[in-house]
Amino acid sequence: MNPYILVLYYTRFGATGKLARLIARGVELTDGMEARLRTVPAVSPETEKSVPDVPEEGAVYCSEADLRGCAGLILGSPTRFGNMAAALKYFVDGTGAAWGSGALAGKPAAAFTSTSSLHGGQESTLLSMALPLLHHGMIYCGIPYSEPALRTTTGGGTPYGASHVAGAGGGEITEEEAELCRALGKRVAHIAQKLL
Repeated sequence: MNPYILVLYYTRFGATGKLARLIARGVELTDGMEARLRTVPAVSPETEKSVPDVPEEGAVYCSEADLRGCAGLILGSPTRFGNMAAALKYFVDGTGAAWGSGALAGKPAAAFTSTSSLHGGQESTLLSMALPLLHHGMIYCGIPYSEPALRTTTGGGTPYGASHVAGAGGGEITEEEAELCRALGKRVAHIAQKLL
């Protein structure tokens, strides 16, 4: 089995899931690396899991084995008031055993997000996801300005990670946003391969 990059995300309306699939394509542009798409369940207002153990569609839920076995991790979430969504935060808050054992230390990590408005908190959301990754001892990877789409995008895309401006109607991902998603996946996979 090839080493894999875990692309772990939460999506409510589907935009973040679309970004995750583009990032996974970028991961798989690196020979010998695989992408493993995983999601987390929604939580109820009482902060308890509120859905079945296996989702009806899309990626399956992330297990501790998925997390511990990855060669790199890319987290994705829609923006909620400039922060990651509660469902992803709830999952991340439960990774203390992996933190305590150093299971993720020294591995590359990145983040991606989707917002409904241009100034909806993309960069602060990406930074909010970077914090626990840094506490895990991971090596945070952004998108360098050597990626041409970072200089030409009029929608999403930041040096902190990939992003998408969905708009109120859930707009389509622009070509620049898609390029930056693939570039981020490829970058994390390439760095992971060098660190193996």
